Amino acid sequence: MNPGGAGGSNRLLLTVGWLLLAGLRASWGMNVTAGQDPGLAHDAEGEGENEGEEEAENEAEAGSEAQPVPEEDVSNKTAVKEVEFGMCTVTCGVGIREVILTNGCPGGESKCIVRVEECRGPVDCGWGRPVSESLDSVRMACIHISPVNRFKYVWKLLRPEQQPVILANDSAILEVRREIHPLVFECITLDNNEIVASIKFTVYTTSELQMKRSSRPDTDAVLVFVLTIGVIICIFVIFVLIFIIINWGAVKSFWGEKSSSTEIQSELSSVRYKDSTSLDQSPTEMPGTEDDALSEWNE
Repeated sequence: MNPGGAGGSNRLLLTVGWLLLAGLRASWGMNVTAGQDPGLAHDAEGEGENEGEEEAENEAEAGSEAQPVPEEDVSNKTAVKEVEFGMCTVTCGVGIREVILTNGCPGGESKCIVRVEECRGPVDCGWGRPVSESLDSVRMACIHISPVNRFKYVWKLLRPEQQPVILANDSAILEVRREIHPLVFECITLDNNEIVASIKFTVYTTSELQMKRSSRPDTDAVLVFVLTIGVIICIFVIFVLIFIIINWGAVKSFWGEKSSSTEIQSELSSVRYKDSTSLDQSPTEMPGTEDDALSEWNE
């Protein structure tokens, strides 16, 4: 037999054996996969789904916890329980007020200022006084708070039974010269086209201003005189009280002597009154004795 032919047959047999072995392994793996319990597979799928649902719920809870609480609710709670507001600095127009914390202040304080905020009163502020005035001119100011350029100002010249005249000045300060007749001005303060304050001013003539100034000194003089007299009387009373406190012993002895002399005088007056009454009664007794003597003589 040829050796080359024998070697080729051996190789062929080895190749066929390897193929059979590979086929057996593949068939065995398919049988094992198909022979698994379907309940176990279903449980595995259920566990995976449950884990997915739990992860989704955890994420939802985390999101809800991470969601911030609305600031309005928090501010409302603190405003009701722990915060109070101070008085507004103005009775009309726009001003500021303090926000005071009544609980949780640092250092154990009962109250502390948290912040300062804007406050508003009635729009109409009535009649105001000029910032400064002289015999020739007058300076007037609108109602405002800092910053001044935040607001818009409208100045008007009011005329009786006529439409007001809007002036070109749009600043918070207006300076005008006095005329031969009195003038009335009005300033309107606007914030975002909303009226927050209005105030009026009367600009008198030079002669009217002089008359007002000449009439004031009499009233001022009377007021100064009354105040001076009151102060002098108060000082005198204070010095008298101090003198009495310092010399209390002498004052007490003086009042004691005065009271004793008063008692002696009252006793003397009572004795004199008794003597006078006895003298008044003695003449009434004398006629009785004379009658007795006459009756004895007649016997």
